[in-house]
Amino acid sequence: MPAQRLILGSTSRYRRELMERLRLPFEIVAPEVDESPLPGEAPAPLARRLALAKALAVSRLHPDAVVIGSDQVCELDGDAIGKPGNHERATAQLQRLRGRSALFHTAVAVVCAASGFQAEELATVNVHFRPLTDDEIERYLRLDEPYDCAGSGRCEALGITLLDAIDSDDPTALVGLPLIRTARMLRAAGVDPLQP
Repeated sequence: MPAQRLILGSTSRYRRELMERLRLPFEIVAPEVDESPLPGEAPAPLARRLALAKALAVSRLHPDAVVIGSDQVCELDGDAIGKPGNHERATAQLQRLRGRSALFHTAVAVVCAASGFQAEELATVNVHFRPLTDDEIERYLRLDEPYDCAGSGRCEALGITLLDAIDSDDPTALVGLPLIRTARMLRAAGVDPLQP
């Protein structure tokens, strides 16, 4: 029996690098999904909805494949904090986050249209930021340029120095793909990294 085709429905280099840890052959397909929040939509449900929407969008194009979709939303005081996109917005985000704790909600969905398999899980990471000075924020942003990261920090790089602590049961969730949950759902879908 041929190996199950696996697709990561994401163009994120961070998710691609995390998927490579599982040593499974996979393809990358960009999901065509509007990521705008719905009126009144809270951050955690937004992450869940978008992860599933991304997996389903790619699965419609490739119904034979097992498709992974994922999304991350940072939450502070009930507000969603997205990717800053530029230096000015990243500065404002880190000034707001300094000395505070924020929740990073990372949802992952696994879908296979051919088999009817569909599962989705959420990993929430509580991130405690140090009381950063304006100079530290400026130096960090110039060195790491995390403008494509929710919350303006890249914890797998120099951004780890911005933090006092991380509380999580899935250590890769903060980077963008909770691999414990992903591997569990892949096994349920018939794709197991440890099987020959």
